[in-house]
Amino acid sequence: MELSSDFNRLKQAHLRGALNYPQRIELLTRLEAVVRRRRDDVVAACSADFGRRSRIETLGADVLVALDEIKYARKHLRRWMRPQKRSINLTYRPARGEIRHVPLGVVGVVAPWNYPFQLAIIPLANAIAAGNRVMIKPSEFTPKVSALIEAIVGEVFSSDEVVVVQGDAAVGAEFSRLPFDHLLFTGSTAVGRHVMAAAAANLTPVTLELGGKSPALVAEGYPTLKAAERIAFGKCFNAGQTCVAPDYVLLPAAELAQFITAFEASIKRRYPNLAEDADYTGIVNARQASRLQDWLKEAQQAGVRTIVCGNVPEDAATGVQCIAPTLLINPPAHLTVMQQEIFGPLLPIITYESIDQAMQYVLERDKPLAFYLFDNQPARIDAVLGRICAGSVCINDVLIQFGQDDMPIGGVGASGMGHYHGKDGFITFSKAMPVMYQSRINGMGLFDAPYGKIIHRLVDYLTKP
Repeated sequence: MELSSDFNRLKQAHLRGALNYPQRIELLTRLEAVVRRRRDDVVAACSADFGRRSRIETLGADVLVALDEIKYARKHLRRWMRPQKRSINLTYRPARGEIRHVPLGVVGVVAPWNYPFQLAIIPLANAIAAGNRVMIKPSEFTPKVSALIEAIVGEVFSSDEVVVVQGDAAVGAEFSRLPFDHLLFTGSTAVGRHVMAAAAANLTPVTLELGGKSPALVAEGYPTLKAAERIAFGKCFNAGQTCVAPDYVLLPAAELAQFITAFEASIKRRYPNLAEDADYTGIVNARQASRLQDWLKEAQQAGVRTIVCGNVPEDAATGVQCIAPTLLINPPAHLTVMQQEIFGPLLPIITYESIDQAMQYVLERDKPLAFYLFDNQPARIDAVLGRICAGSVCINDVLIQFGQDDMPIGGVGASGMGHYHGKDGFITFSKAMPVMYQSRINGMGLFDAPYGKIIHRLVDYLTKP
């Protein structure tokens, strides 16, 4: 009843009048100011929820990315809102046409726990830029951040502009069944299926930001040290709890030993003492840590060679759920670690003999949310890009494509559907409404029955073989 009441209040507020340009700019400006002022609160809340979270990772990936998105929307919003001229068929001229991007109404946002702040704030900023009211359901697995999001929203928005809903999975399921004008969900593919099914009852359009197994393909001849350095960064950032983290590596068989050595050295350089290093983020809770440990144990029992890169004791005195970056060499495809998105610091390495073999391995699986290619040969890069279909691609680095304001983020197939960020977020949360203006002088009277000779001749001419 409370969810329905909140939704109806937002809906009625939208029906009384959508947010205009000055209102949108004012709200985005206030949101930016409050996020800046409370940045240290975001750091503290994230660290409390994760047990230990790198300050730089929180500021860089949660706060800075969100601030950049807000600033980008403020800078470009007037141009995005401007009606776009469209041509009119010759038959109907001198009429004119345009596209107006109008607000949808009430947008629902379901945010996950891995980047709990920015994955709530960015879609909020996109939806407000498009002139909508918003309901947010943050994750129950990061309660400190969720409470902070509610507090920040309360400072910036009125209760008929934005509402934050707290609760567990049952509340999330009820939230998904509300008749939103658009629903954005970020989370696992399995839960995404349930969200889409719930939204279908109301014909609610959805944007699903899911996950999957994002491969990193190291081409033959690419410097192994460079590839290992960047892949280690992507796998260790937020302890691998990133939807676009490299999930597994496809590596030339001849370069396996060199890659292992370089990867281990990279981890040691970054985190000389993982168990106590404040720069290495903990696993968010015992459930997630246990899941990763079970998958690792299953691989070890199957005889998979595993290489632990770090000094995390099993009974870490810090109390932090901490799992060391661990390489798994050529695990069989049937193991859970190769069937499910890892979402942690375990990294399978699959060796290959030819680039075609590596590409076939990728193409035989679900389309990934991200694809990473390490290669310096332009012709080979183009050939690979001509075959791959992924949510996003980054060449010779990892993760960084996610934070680009002028590039959309979104999956394909099992890794999601739809896009947001920047202008694409504005478009997602708007209706591109065609408007046609009829001229005072026009020939539409010719199409009124009874049809005369002129219209018969005209239609015959326009449709002649």
